[in-house]
Amino acid sequence: MANALKHFLDLDVIDKATLREILDLGAASKEADPSSRGDGPMVGKTLAMMFEKPSTRTRVSFEIGMRQLGGEVIVLSQNETQFGHGETIADTARVLSRFVDVIMLRTDDPQKLADLAEHATVPVINGLTDLSHPCQLMADVMTFEQHRGPIAGRTVAYSGDGNNVVNSLIHAATQFDFSLRLACPDSLRPDPAILRWAIESGADLTVTDDTLVAVEKADCVVTDTWVSMHNKAEDRVQLLTPYRVTEEVMGHAKDDALFMHCLPAHRGDEVVDEVIDGRWSVVWDEAENRLHAQKGILQWCLS
Repeated sequence: MANALKHFLDLDVIDKATLREILDLGAASKEADPSSRGDGPMVGKTLAMMFEKPSTRTRVSFEIGMRQLGGEVIVLSQNETQFGHGETIADTARVLSRFVDVIMLRTDDPQKLADLAEHATVPVINGLTDLSHPCQLMADVMTFEQHRGPIAGRTVAYSGDGNNVVNSLIHAATQFDFSLRLACPDSLRPDPAILRWAIESGADLTVTDDTLVAVEKADCVVTDTWVSMHNKAEDRVQLLTPYRVTEEVMGHAKDDALFMHCLPAHRGDEVVDEVIDGRWSVVWDEAENRLHAQKGILQWCLS
């Protein structure tokens, strides 16, 4: 039964045509009237959201999205369940599968996500792990294309920490056929296995330690927080200061380049106010599109 399930775990394990189908579903949902939530395609369906990490955008966008599609939502925090307190992930998966129709997990360890998907008999969605954040990249691709048309053949630059968002950005570049330039300190480069996968898959990928080289004539510039939930600020600020996205940095990109940040932003660290609030920024559209992209994911998982 598990082989027939439509899990949304990472962008590298879903084919290109399916990812495009999911974006099309999300775009159609964006155009639909959200006031029709009582008779949407998810009527009679329930989403369970499990959180081992704090969340604003993921929680709000999934909950509102499921309700707009006509479904119900239950939120489970780590302190409120037996998950992580003695009960195995396999047993949690088996039990939840008897109650709900789809499960979203936001966790630290990607193995927990894999174990949940292995033992669940309903679809499982990756709401974020320390390794990847695929829902975010679906929203990012949607945002770019709504502002600039097809992303295929375009150039996206990233400056900062080679973290989970970057790993999913590498997956996205490969699956959506855009060029990607990454500027990261040598000690904070992305996961080597993901870089190898991208190169072997034919990605147009450049990794450098120079932000200005990465952003030169780019169509979109992306960054992310320097201090994630498990990192100490003092370990990173000095190392990452040369990777701050400033007006000078954006000046090296194309004149009509977009700026993206998945939020929350630490203003003055990874990006200055003049950029995130400036003419390049589409971060608020990007945040909103988490809702619409995830509505596409939910519909695909349960179709």
